[in-house]
Amino acid sequence: MREVSASGAWEDWIIFFLEALEAQANANLKIAEEIRQLYEGLKIRFRDVLSSKWSTTALDFLFTRPVFRNTTFLSKSGIPAPTAYGLVKTLLDDGMLKTVQMSSGRRPALYSFEPLLVLVRS
Repeated sequence: MREVSASGAWEDWIIFFLEALEAQANANLKIAEEIRQLYEGLKIRFRDVLSSKWSTTALDFLFTRPVFRNTTFLSKSGIPAPTAYGLVKTLLDDGMLKTVQMSSGRRPALYSFEPLLVLVRS
């Protein structure tokens, strides 16, 4: 930026900026493709692990809210409460969900959907 101010070297700065923009866009496309592949692979796994007609609904919820409380899962997913609680327990037992914060009093536990978060954090 100093070179732009000092000598008006706009072209060099624009090339630098566009190359950085291209590199970031390519990185974002790679992550987006990995997320899509994860989703497609987990559709089969959720169907097998959950053995429920709600497996895709649960998966869709987790891809939109990878950190959630049971109250949010119940209100936003449309899955009946007893079924939703069972799905969460099964996903915890299978290791796809992690308890971030234990329940306390009237506050429900906080969970994270690790397969997606691991991918996004990388």
